[in-house]
Amino acid sequence: MHTVAADYPLLDLFWTMLWFFLFLVWIMALFSVLADIFRSHDMGGGAKALWVFVVLVLPLLGVLIYLIARGDKMTRRAARDAQTQEAAFRSYVKDAAGAPGPADQLAQLAQLRDQGVITDEQFQQGKAKILA
Repeated sequence: MHTVAADYPLLDLFWTMLWFFLFLVWIMALFSVLADIFRSHDMGGGAKALWVFVVLVLPLLGVLIYLIARGDKMTRRAARDAQTQEAAFRSYVKDAAGAPGPADQLAQLAQLRDQGVITDEQFQQGKAKILA
């Protein structure tokens, strides 16, 4: 009776794992490229259809050609989308936290006065504005 280790040496296991990992990387790249094709606003419908056709008919070559031809635009779009999401998140957090109330503004003024950044007269003027 043979064991699995005897029938499948360590080097074969390594190569199998390597090919499996490379296959997963390619699948991720394929889905990223397809998503980018549909997300791209600088291409018309015909160009999108052509890219999808090339990527689906010649999968490995199509993905590589797309990454070479449009990889820089793909990166810029991804960075812009990330910045947009970050700005939306920050806006949401500010809205959820609420705007600083008069008490917070007075505390900030008092802190500035205590640090010597503003004078007592400027503090009184700011206090009058906040309470008005």
